Amino acid sequence: MIESPYPLEQDLGMRYYATATPGIGGRIKVVPEDFIVEEIPPPIGPPGRYLLCRLTKRNWELIRAVKEIARCLGISHRRISWGGNKDRRALTRQVISLYDVTPEQVEALSIRDITIEVLGHTHEPVALGSHEGNRFIITVREADPADLEGRVAAISAAVRNGVPNYVGVQRFGVVRPITHRVGEAILKGDYAAAFDWYVGVAFPDEQEEVIRARREYAETHDVHSALHQFPVHLTYERALLHHLAAHPGDHLGALQSLPPRLLSIFVAAFQSYIFNMTLSARIEAGDGLLEPSPGDNVLLAGGRTDRVRAGTCGIAREQVRRGRCSIIIPIPGSTPMNADGPDEERALGLLDEWGISGADFRRASEVTRVAFNGAHRVAAIAPEIIHAVEETSVRLTFSLQPGNYATTICREFMKADPRRMI
Repeated sequence: MIESPYPLEQDLGMRYYATATPGIGGRIKVVPEDFIVEEIPPPIGPPGRYLLCRLTKRNWELIRAVKEIARCLGISHRRISWGGNKDRRALTRQVISLYDVTPEQVEALSIRDITIEVLGHTHEPVALGSHEGNRFIITVREADPADLEGRVAAISAAVRNGVPNYVGVQRFGVVRPITHRVGEAILKGDYAAAFDWYVGVAFPDEQEEVIRARREYAETHDVHSALHQFPVHLTYERALLHHLAAHPGDHLGALQSLPPRLLSIFVAAFQSYIFNMTLSARIEAGDGLLEPSPGDNVLLAGGRTDRVRAGTCGIAREQVRRGRCSIIIPIPGSTPMNADGPDEERALGLLDEWGISGADFRRASEVTRVAFNGAHRVAAIAPEIIHAVEETSVRLTFSLQPGNYATTICREFMKADPRRMI
């Protein structure tokens, strides 16, 4: 393990690399085709009123694509569901479901850089995480040519032994890494602070007019002036400002004017931050990602979890080596967590530092209308990497389970500024 030198990764808890081999540098997403992701869909169930389709999009943010599809169909976007969010600057293929829409309506659509293929009817909508995984083909360009094949081969072999399963920078925002800060404020019940984080905090990589608008609002809190200053494309910020202009002081109501899924992402991002910090604390303490110790939790086949005891430690390690179970780390929420193991102790210690409790997650659930019960996440991932090197470009092909980030794999190869991965 070596430590990341990048402040952004340090701030988001992504503090370590699994591999010590020097990075190849480079950049991904020079063009959308450099980042290809295709969902591995679940089996189609019995027929019903949901039209199952494969959505292929190029350089579209998913929620905006869904809203455009809904607009063209003349339906509410709430009648469209999907299994996972995909990167905007990419070529992505995923399964979506549309309620009470005919194949003929879909086939008549014409939207630039979007194609929709009808797969059939099903009785249930696609749900978040319902797909079986994602296949990635990622091209890293402008890599350091020195012994490029040797370094890529060495890292590929090391990745098969496991890398930290960090929640990627995208969850927090690369240009504006504030999503978890908004979530923290919501958890603390400080809705004015959550509003100000989302609307008024500027970052240097934003457009100059956006930076000016955010800074002016942060200095004056003049909602009406901000509505004149904020560019039209900042639709969510403008929605918040419009609500506050009509209802002065109602910061909670303003936040609740956002789509529920977006509002819930803020709290989920704070949970992800605590996970990343807990995972890095585990690495710093010298506890292995693939060698369970007494007190660790492991995920078994079928989704069952178990706690490793002194008498079962040897068996657990053998099962991890055979790929039959994995060490998991807690993601805190409203469900009470006891300090029964080292990772729980670390997570609870972090929550104490932030002054957040299970009751705060329960209150946030009422605000966002989404439950934050808490969960576990696998500590390490170890995909099989197929690589191809050509001059200063490297193509990486691999698959991951839902919820795991391809950039977590890319960062092991590149060891570059995370802004070169957006």
